[in-house]
Amino acid sequence: MSRTVPRGSLRFRLTAVFGIMFFLAGAAIFGGALVLVGNSMEYTLGLPFPAAKENSCTSAMSRLPWSGKSEVLADAMPCVAIDEASREIILASMQTNLMVKGGLTVLAVGAGATTLGWLATGRVLRPLNRITSTAERIAGRTLQQRIDLDAPPGEVKRLADSFDSMLERLDQAFAGQDRFIANAAHELKTPLAVGRTLVEVAVARPTASADVKQLGENLLAVNERHERLIDALLTLARAKSAPSDLLPVDLAEVAGSVLDTMDERCRRRDLRVRADLDAAPVTGDPLLLEQMIGNLVDNAVKYNLDAGVLDVRTGTAPTGAFVSVGNDGDPIAPHEIPVLFEPFRRLTDRVGSMRGSGLGLSIVRAVAHTHQGDAAAAPRTGGGLTVTVTLPRAR
Repeated sequence: MSRTVPRGSLRFRLTAVFGIMFFLAGAAIFGGALVLVGNSMEYTLGLPFPAAKENSCTSAMSRLPWSGKSEVLADAMPCVAIDEASREIILASMQTNLMVKGGLTVLAVGAGATTLGWLATGRVLRPLNRITSTAERIAGRTLQQRIDLDAPPGEVKRLADSFDSMLERLDQAFAGQDRFIANAAHELKTPLAVGRTLVEVAVARPTASADVKQLGENLLAVNERHERLIDALLTLARAKSAPSDLLPVDLAEVAGSVLDTMDERCRRRDLRVRADLDAAPVTGDPLLLEQMIGNLVDNAVKYNLDAGVLDVRTGTAPTGAFVSVGNDGDPIAPHEIPVLFEPFRRLTDRVGSMRGSGLGLSIVRAVAHTHQGDAAAAPRTGGGLTVTVTLPRAR
């Protein structure tokens, strides 16, 4: 075999079934042939050894290969007994010869038939392997590719055409989702931008009273919160769709850029930043990956203790490239961690847990899954959380 056959391979199982069936059929035919030939030899060997007088018996024995011992056999037993012994010896010899040579023939032909069955099943299953390869490429990259199998009508051709039709519908559905996201972004953010402008103009008037200015500041804060929520929802919707731009990205460079933008916030909170940024090459959407790491660092800063520690690490491991962000904070029980990755779910008994929209880690996991990776969190000793995202390493 040119490569290792995976366990449970359909090709291997079909070949094994064909080979076993041939060996069973060959063994049955061979056993029947042995019975028929044995009966035939018992009949034909009786002709050269008829019950006769002693001199004819001795004359017949003298013509055998072991004629040197014919006198001894003649003295030891009657002529009929000698004839029966000779016939049994010859019959056993011929049966043994037939069994050995016939058995080797069955084995040789069986091995050849099994090899031919392996080659034949490989050719028959080649379209299925093509369908599988195309499905794997589509799952990792884009819905634009099709199988387009050029084969005669049959079960495999119908399967490939059905798969192409399903991909066409999925492609149209995702294209419609992208258009909906773009239109929703425009329709939702435009009124908020207009309302923010009107409030800022009203607050900036010289005749505005203190109550009006206070109300304007509250409205601007609410408006800003709504804008962040809409941005998070649109990002989450975009993260769950297949990325359109797949480019080489180093998570270490992205993490360094995010830390630079968070530097002022870290200084205000008196946070100690410990960055260990080793190269972590991946392939993906740069904007989504930047949003993912930005959410990780933003959560770590937002829910950190004053004068706490912010740990950011990137690198590679046997499982792939990773980025890990940890912070100090209130103790979190292991059973509470799954809740953190669900949309709009917060730990309501934690101080400051209601400041966010509840979508930060949901976006992180969605981006990781879109890039065939995963996100996991673990509580830290003494309080706080460490979130690690692992993505397939770029070749």
